[in-house]
Amino acid sequence: MGTIREGAEQAVTNCARVQPRETTVIITDYATEHIAAALKDVAETISPGNVTTLILEHYGDRPDDGSNPLSLPDEIVEALQHADVSFFAATAKKGEVGSLRLPMTKLISDSKRLRHAHMPGITDELMRMGMCADYKEVQKISARVGDIVKEATHITVTSPAGTEFTAEFSPSLRWVVCDGVPRPGKYTNLPDGEVLTCPHNISKGVIVVDGILGDYFGEKFGLLEDNPVTLDVQDGRVVKVSCADDQLLRELEQYTRQDEHADRFGEFAIGTNTGVDRLVGNMLQDEKLPGVHVAVGHPPQMTGATWESKVHLDGVLKNVTIDVEGYVIMRDGQFTF
Repeated sequence: MGTIREGAEQAVTNCARVQPRETTVIITDYATEHIAAALKDVAETISPGNVTTLILEHYGDRPDDGSNPLSLPDEIVEALQHADVSFFAATAKKGEVGSLRLPMTKLISDSKRLRHAHMPGITDELMRMGMCADYKEVQKISARVGDIVKEATHITVTSPAGTEFTAEFSPSLRWVVCDGVPRPGKYTNLPDGEVLTCPHNISKGVIVVDGILGDYFGEKFGLLEDNPVTLDVQDGRVVKVSCADDQLLRELEQYTRQDEHADRFGEFAIGTNTGVDRLVGNMLQDEKLPGVHVAVGHPPQMTGATWESKVHLDGVLKNVTIDVEGYVIMRDGQFTF
């Protein structure tokens, strides 16, 4: 593993690619302020005097129980509208997906110039591991996977834990290669390394999430090796949830009932960051592990999907085999090319 400073240099120079005289906005909170400081130090060496740090707690409370999630502050909206580059490096709080983070990524998607690095839940470990990966290698693998899947009409995924489903794809829904480099008017998660789309359908199947769940579930329930979540799928939606952990089961069932599309699969993704060799209990990095993760709820806007949800919940599957129309590109969690 590297250092936080090395991870910050990677994020600022090789990923966001901050240039002289560009304006950078860093959104952070008290828990991750030291990571934001490292990002700022690097950005200041490139574009002195043009870096602003905004701390979320300055704009309101952020209760852990999600009872009153912080909305996107007007001050942050204004700052982003005048920035060239932005980072969101803060903890992930319950309820803030819909109140703060989705409105922010929509603002970024509507922009013509802003390049955004999204780092919800960033930690020291992620800065030292996933952010210190060889991003030239990540870009190479991501491009290869993108070339293989971009014309696919269906992909079958299986795993030793019992996953077995076939996702169907439409040419009207784009595949997006996320290789650590946000383009103008776009955002990418850091650490990065995935190729994703919104599936047209998953007609029927079983998905066993034995890695980790996203949103607040990862922090609360941790890795799922001993308590995997089984999702029965029909017509692109979750029709049954099973789990030995009763509390996790109850909260998942409530989560997938929050709105019309909270139980609908909005994302299918293949992780491509070979610098990530194990799960660490943080979705931001764990979903980049070579393999598959899927999500219910709001689809990534850059795919061209037009339906909406106020939630987005990822689930990582371990040791998968990926069959792209007869071409097995991954076997038991290892790329075959």
